[in-house]
Amino acid sequence: MTTETQLFAELWVSLASLLRSYTAAHGLNGDRQATVELGEARITARHADRWLDLERTGRQVNWKWDNGNSGMLELTEAGRLKSSQGEEEMDMAAEAWARELMR
Repeated sequence: MTTETQLFAELWVSLASLLRSYTAAHGLNGDRQATVELGEARITARHADRWLDLERTGRQVNWKWDNGNSGMLELTEAGRLKSSQGEEEMDMAAEAWARELMR
């Protein structure tokens, strides 16, 4: 396994962990809980009828919501997520996804 492959695998695990933490935090007030499943190439977060699916190939991350909205991001070596609009810290993206999932 190359150093770059290892880096993106570790960042992937970190992204799942952030998503778990933020969904838990957003569920505290309403006694609600989400599930976050982590695989080598997929993270799936579910709450009630809502879900978010993230699929990774190398540094590329494709995301899709239950309502059909989808897009593509790229993991950077600095641990950020890059889109056509710029770069965002992984924790900020995870928090926004958790907020949307848990509303």
